[in-house]
Amino acid sequence: MTRTIVIGGGIAGLASAALLAREGHDVTLLESRAELGGRAGLWEAEGFRFDTGPSWYLMPEVFEHFYRLFGTSAAEQLDLVKLDPGYRVLFEGDTQPVDIRSDRAANIRLFESVQPGAGRALDRYLDSAIETYDMAVKRFLYSSFESFRPFLVPDVLRRLARLARLLMQPLDKFIAGYVRDPRLRQILGYPAVFLGSAPNLTPSMYHLMSHLDLADGVLYPQGGFNTLIESIAAIARAEGVQIIAEARVSAIRVRPDKTVHGVSYIDSSGLPQDLDADIVVSSADLHHTETELVPAELQTYPERWWDTRMSGPGAVLVMLGVSGPLPQLQHHSLFFTTDWGTNFKQIFGKKTSVPSPASLYVCMPSATDASVAPAGDSNLFMLVPVPADVGLGAGGINGTGSATIELIADAAIAQVAQWAGIPDLGERVTVRRTVGPADFADDLNSWKGGALGPAHTLRQSAFLRGTNMSKKIAGLYYAGGTTIPGIGLPMCLISAEILLKRIRHDTTTEPLAEPLPARYAGPDAASAESAHRRS
Repeated sequence: MTRTIVIGGGIAGLASAALLAREGHDVTLLESRAELGGRAGLWEAEGFRFDTGPSWYLMPEVFEHFYRLFGTSAAEQLDLVKLDPGYRVLFEGDTQPVDIRSDRAANIRLFESVQPGAGRALDRYLDSAIETYDMAVKRFLYSSFESFRPFLVPDVLRRLARLARLLMQPLDKFIAGYVRDPRLRQILGYPAVFLGSAPNLTPSMYHLMSHLDLADGVLYPQGGFNTLIESIAAIARAEGVQIIAEARVSAIRVRPDKTVHGVSYIDSSGLPQDLDADIVVSSADLHHTETELVPAELQTYPERWWDTRMSGPGAVLVMLGVSGPLPQLQHHSLFFTTDWGTNFKQIFGKKTSVPSPASLYVCMPSATDASVAPAGDSNLFMLVPVPADVGLGAGGINGTGSATIELIADAAIAQVAQWAGIPDLGERVTVRRTVGPADFADDLNSWKGGALGPAHTLRQSAFLRGTNMSKKIAGLYYAGGTTIPGIGLPMCLISAEILLKRIRHDTTTEPLAEPLPARYAGPDAASAESAHRRS
């Protein structure tokens, strides 16, 4: 049986471990922290429960597909509710917020009410988005790019000219061809932030994202996103994965013939340990894996490679327990500045600075989920995009973070209070915790302290994002948001499936057939693959 080690207990690591165990590997997962989840963590204080990372449940078919690979479903694993409104948008200097509804027809009417003719334009835009999305799922997202032969098919070849335009034209220019109203342009451009980028830096290929929130709608798992992590961890354990927490990997060990030998790690008692393996999968930050865990002469992506790359934004997270209800906010609320182009330039430009005021995001899951706050109170999670710069400092509890981080949090609270019409918001805060870029670096080994990973610019998307296997160490593979296909919980689940494909040398581009065969108990990976293909 193939001995496999997975580094990292975030969603990508857990999903990779589960898939490989199902394939017949003997899998051990090592997580450096006491709790699982990685960026999708959980913090609790005084009856409040906070998701510390992802809070949007988009691309539901990706989650459903993953569960079905194991013979279950999202309905069996999660209590999903559809949000309506999906989210609220508040604009600087505008007293009238815009509520994005849960279905396409309602949003077409909404766009038409804001700008005559924009409804028909949105209809065309979403037609293009769904066509592009379907093409991406069928031909690109589930590909390891090990071979380009599968792309030489009629449905791709006849769209080459259009695909080239979508790759070369930035998203903001593409949107400008459909709507004039700056508020509508911001609504269509905001998905670039989910990709760790800016509308002027993101290829218009990613307009496909608008299909997810404006047509499909936004879902939420009751109990929070930690329930998603718990469900995948349970699947991994049921498949036989051994999970070891508080195990900080210090090195990936390599044999003289440049094949992976295993890992060295520090256990929960502070003692050094070695664990042998035939395969090592790192779902940790790729920069950390390559520059800290792999010997310098065997690095596929050394520091000089990263010097030419662009990080996604950093973030200041502000978690607030607030006394009483906040009807002025929805489950998801977005706050957009008038000149948000300047915001993005401050974050991604050569000379960076913290935007003020900032285009920021507020999540209030207590609007939907009674379990996340004491009865009658409100749970707020704020995300302020900032440059990926550990020098901004770390956060803390009840104002104990670095001065810069706490000032950014204060400004965000004041901005939400003013724009949303909640003048006493600051006075009603009973619980407060902040997180800064230095925390992302220290706790998650994030490159530059970024909140998400490498930005989805043209040269950092698809096969240009990098490969999910080492080019110099046989048996070393990667998964997670810092490798292919990219950022976000659905992408992390897909990265786990692409990993399995890469190990199988499966160059197909579509999702795997559901369900996967039951765990194979043969002597080695080659036999396991052979048995799988015969089934």
